[in-house]
Amino acid sequence: MSLQEGIASVRQRIAQACQRAGRPAPSVTLVAVTKQVPVEAIRGAIALGLTELGENRVQDARDKQLALGSGLRAVGPGPRALSPQPVRWHLIGHLQRNKAKSAVELFEVIHAVDSLPLIEELSRHTQQRERRLDALVQVNVSGEATKHGCPPDEAQRLAEAILAARSLSWRGLMTIAPLSADPEQARPHFRRLRELRDALSATLGVDRAALRLSMGMSQDFEVAIEEGADLVRIGTAIFGAREDHA
Repeated sequence: MSLQEGIASVRQRIAQACQRAGRPAPSVTLVAVTKQVPVEAIRGAIALGLTELGENRVQDARDKQLALGSGLRAVGPGPRALSPQPVRWHLIGHLQRNKAKSAVELFEVIHAVDSLPLIEELSRHTQQRERRLDALVQVNVSGEATKHGCPPDEAQRLAEAILAARSLSWRGLMTIAPLSADPEQARPHFRRLRELRDALSATLGVDRAALRLSMGMSQDFEVAIEEGADLVRIGTAIFGAREDHA
């Protein structure tokens, strides 16, 4: 399957899942996961209209942005070439505190905020650069020891810390469901994240429509959309199989 066919197939599946859920297709943002994807394939994806790109590691994003030479909106001081289609880069992998400064320079959305110390670092570096950064709280809904993210009962404390930070914007919650050959196995986890979002919206007085759910990957994004996903992180279904799947 060509890159163009892969993108078209994913968009069609998103539209069909939205139709089943009674949602408009534009309500779901496709984040193309570029982990282990060659620069030329990323360039091709941008040319085909994918403007939301997700990377797992800070250094990989830096290397790819330098290789592309453009494609990232200027989010900090200093000149930067712009592509015909401005791209937003999302950090979707675990972020260590010592990489927070670099992350602030490279990304516009951080999906994996999972601790108070990390929030403090992101807040400090964004204030120093006089810019705002969108942040989602990563929640380990499944409770798997191998996954990052805060326990569900700690999500409110992290959300409150982001809301209190002058240079951060709380944009919702993110989770990764357990890997399974049956997408239906992920449904309870996605539903729980949606219920947590709704509860936090009411408790913290934040408009529910302003809080997005980042959930669903290549193997389960249609179920995630049916359960309320606003951002789906898809790599393999677009770019083909790699060493690690997304």
